[in-house]
Amino acid sequence: MIKNLLFDFGDIFINLDKTAVYAELKKLGCTATEEEILELNEVYEIGDYTTEDFIHELKQFTPGATDQQIADAWNSILKDFPVKRLEFLKAIAESEEYKLLFISNTNDLHIDWVKENIPFFEEFKAQFDQFYLSQELGMRKPNPSVYELIFDMNNIKAEETLFIDDTKANTDSAAALGCKVWNLIPGEEEVTQLFTVKSELF
Repeated sequence: MIKNLLFDFGDIFINLDKTAVYAELKKLGCTATEEEILELNEVYEIGDYTTEDFIHELKQFTPGATDQQIADAWNSILKDFPVKRLEFLKAIAESEEYKLLFISNTNDLHIDWVKENIPFFEEFKAQFDQFYLSQELGMRKPNPSVYELIFDMNNIKAEETLFIDDTKANTDSAAALGCKVWNLIPGEEEVTQLFTVKSELF
């Protein structure tokens, strides 16, 4: 029996353009490969770089760019947040049928952008019983320790938890611990379909 719903953020609630960052950095003359940028991102997302450190590292590959240009390129991945997804979440919270949890691999630049550009972000955040960010936990998905820590801190069981994420490595890792999972495919599936199209998960 599912008692807990654990949600990702990007391409679950807020839409992303995952190709935009590299394209925008290239426009600034960035010489880093996608793999090098991903490596920097992983360090940033677990809080081992400050924003200043991270921008400094990117500027090594993009010496002619300003801090603001790099920040804008970095945030180009973030798009719109359809209100229907907020309303869907609020309805679940109001039902009080499930413990609602949130875990996102993210960083300060992205969270600051969201706070400034998504007017209902605080209302969204308030729907969750617990709200976790990789940069605060010091670890990121798909590290199994992320899920184990969340289970321990909330005194919940993996087998009673449904995890919704758009990245297969993340859902595979959670499934290996006993979670029910939905590897949502952006553009083909919509989180608001959870109790209809994905009702078999319950």
